[in-house]
Amino acid sequence: MAVGTAETDPGPATTTAPQGRRRNVLVDDVYETIKNLIMDHAIAPGARVSIDGLARTLAVSPTPVREALARLESAELVVKEPLRGYRTTSLLTLDQLDDLYRFRLLIEPWAASEAARSAGTGPKSRLRAEMDSCATPDSPRYQELALHDTRFHLLVAELAGSGQIRRAFERTHCHLHIFRLYYDHRAGTMTVAEHRRVTEAILRGDPTEAETAMRAHLEAAYYDRLRPLVESRDTP
Repeated sequence: MAVGTAETDPGPATTTAPQGRRRNVLVDDVYETIKNLIMDHAIAPGARVSIDGLARTLAVSPTPVREALARLESAELVVKEPLRGYRTTSLLTLDQLDDLYRFRLLIEPWAASEAARSAGTGPKSRLRAEMDSCATPDSPRYQELALHDTRFHLLVAELAGSGQIRRAFERTHCHLHIFRLYYDHRAGTMTVAEHRRVTEAILRGDPTEAETAMRAHLEAAYYDRLRPLVESRDTP
């Protein structure tokens, strides 16, 4: 009897695993939905975030909303205040933007140079594949571009062969905060074109040109597109 029971009893794994997967998918969906509401400013910067209100709006229980907000807190899109709950973080200030780009200009041109110098043909092909898969390159939607931008810059850091640099860059969550500041189709088109120039230099194995192209890309994003916008916003 014991043997028969062991052979026929499906055990908890076969019944709970699908439920666990469904739960994870639900939390992922709730996370993406709330993130998009924040990125689109449907939930304004600095606004209070009601767990119960979001649960009603999204027709889910409060539990996946809480889990999604905890993940958004790690991305610094929301902050939890004692006895007051969550609120969205403010947009980057000019000082914060300056600090972010000082960091990026220190590490990313070097990373592009190292990727061109030391990455093998196989790893470099991943960069080509990323550019080939970039959706609607002539006029990318911001959500598509934000995902591509994140993958592109993390991949360049990875190809440089420094896990520490990649982790340091990833912890900034800079792409979320930059795209929350500003996006238009012209900026997207310019960004993709700049990425292609960096990619071509890395694929050719030209460290000097890869470094130059990455620096030009970051400086154009910073000086031409982002800093003037934040300066005008912060000027009384």
